[in-house]
Amino acid sequence: MPGSGHCRHLYRVVHSSITRQRDFMAHIPYVPHEEADGLLEELYARYAAADGQLDNIARIHSLNPPSMQHHLQLYAHLMRGRSPLSRVQREMIAVTVSAVNDCFY
Repeated sequence: MPGSGHCRHLYRVVHSSITRQRDFMAHIPYVPHEEADGLLEELYARYAAADGQLDNIARIHSLNPPSMQHHLQLYAHLMRGRSPLSRVQREMIAVTVSAVNDCFY
């Protein structure tokens, strides 16, 4: 892939300049999968991985299922919808933003 060396270098530069703050993460309560019902149960079934786990970024919306649904629809549109950016370019942007924000991606 053209430019992939540059992207790896950019990621290393950005990632190495980040101050680690993992000890200061906020705890956001969520509804466990086994306690979900109604729309939330449907969303867990639709978006959870094969092991039943849902990404934390989606799971934090469990107290407001319509918010989870809209968030996941927006994400799907941004990553897979029509765009002048390729899927690879969008993934590179997501990785870079995650690195800058010190988030696991």
